[in-house]
Amino acid sequence: MAVEGRERSPMVSELLERIGQAVGGKADVATVFGEPVEREQVTVIPVAKARFGFGGGGGSGSREGDEGSGGGGGGGVAVSPVGYIEVHDDSAEFKRILTRTDVVALAATASVAALVLKRLLD
Repeated sequence: MAVEGRERSPMVSELLERIGQAVGGKADVATVFGEPVEREQVTVIPVAKARFGFGGGGGSGSREGDEGSGGGGGGGVAVSPVGYIEVHDDSAEFKRILTRTDVVALAATASVAALVLKRLLD
């Protein structure tokens, strides 16, 4: 949530810049596509989903008796596998890795479809 009507202090601007550079430096192709693995004329390239986030803030004492200023921030990344690209001969194919969430969604969809079909046939 941004505070309107106030300018950022140089300290906060510098902090946000440093956090952005640190987290942004991790955002490259190697984060999403892993190192290719070759076996028996087949190359497999791992594929992942990466999410980055960062934030920071600062302030100064504004109530009676408070003095000084401070700031802080942080950032992080979450990487999870989504599949792999299988390359052989003259073709490439993406193969998705099913997660528990995918299986639950498929089961729920199949259940709803079965109920709808049953009602239509009755």
